[in-house]
Amino acid sequence: MYKVIVAALISALCISVPVTAVQAADGVKKTVVKKASAKKKKAVKRAGVRRQAAAEPRGKMVRRVITVRGKKKVVYQRALVAAAAVPAVAARPTMGDMAGLNLTRDPLDLKSNVALVVDQANAEVLFEKNAGVALPIASITKMMTGLVVVEANQDMDEMLTVTEDDVDRAKFSSSRLKVGDRLTRRNMLHIALMSSENRAASALGRNYPGGLPAFVAAMNAKAQGLGMTETRYADSTGLSKQNVASARDLAKLAMAAYEHPILREFSTDAKAIVERNGRPVQFGTTNGLVVPTSGWQIGLQKTGFINEAGRCVMMQAVIEGRSVIMVLLDAKGTAARVADAMRMKKWLTALKPAPFAEAVGSGNTMSAGSAMSAGSALSAGRAFSSGAAAMSQSGAGM
Repeated sequence: MYKVIVAALISALCISVPVTAVQAADGVKKTVVKKASAKKKKAVKRAGVRRQAAAEPRGKMVRRVITVRGKKKVVYQRALVAAAAVPAVAARPTMGDMAGLNLTRDPLDLKSNVALVVDQANAEVLFEKNAGVALPIASITKMMTGLVVVEANQDMDEMLTVTEDDVDRAKFSSSRLKVGDRLTRRNMLHIALMSSENRAASALGRNYPGGLPAFVAAMNAKAQGLGMTETRYADSTGLSKQNVASARDLAKLAMAAYEHPILREFSTDAKAIVERNGRPVQFGTTNGLVVPTSGWQIGLQKTGFINEAGRCVMMQAVIEGRSVIMVLLDAKGTAARVADAMRMKKWLTALKPAPFAEAVGSGNTMSAGSAMSAGSALSAGRAFSSGAAAMSQSGAGM
């Protein structure tokens, strides 16, 4: 057996050594071996390309012959195939859309289904669009939360603790406050108005005498006292779609809240450092229009958003020396409410002074129940009221 193994080894050595020698000495055969190796590599590459093509459902590999420096070369390229059209996901309609408010047109081409501008000095309506319809108002609710807290004269330095009860289990909204965080009532109010912190607003309501149910009752009582007849509150955060109000009601709320300096200050801060658990933390605003470089002069504001409400904003601003209350509800798109506010500001800037309007025998408000009156409102450059007829058609009692 041993002799057989030795003989096999000697035979193998005799075969391999000449090949190696030939390869080393004979350049022609060396080239032949290299060509065979190159062909093998190309075959492996083509196989890999085919496997890749099979794995790609959106295209196939096509064999092409091209000429490179006078020599023909085979390449494989992917043939472009039009991708199957993916149907766009329709945006979830807001409650305003479902009421048909999106069918109301206005000369400013606002993206907000509801708009109202009121002269703060005399409560004169300058611009109106579906302003009497009650809709979800999202975090604008927090302005009433702040008003109730301030008028209850609670200790603003009392420490409040975020609990599990303050965590949003319905919409799973984000928050920078964690369960167990401790802040003063003042700081809770500050970030609820400036940063729209839901857990802060919840903690404010929960720490009212009688708890959250008593706080919500106080919110509704205050609304009734202000003559906000189309308003209903269900919580202190605005996360519930059952928090509803009309733009006219919110103008009344803005005027009442404006009487409190702390609400003006906290709602219009662009950013602020507050103590959380004894450590300084910076929070910022949800409304970029309050930033000093924005060109706006805003004295009070609150933004809001939930799917049912769209993008909302309520604010007091000074435009061309005139103090106005502006309410925009149910805007479409993340930047829509800001764009609408800019359109409104531009339009208000171009308004003729009140004495001129009186000189031509017209008040400073025009009603547009038809396209003709809408056009005349624009050409005259005076105030415009849109949707007076639409309100009676679009379900104001929603």
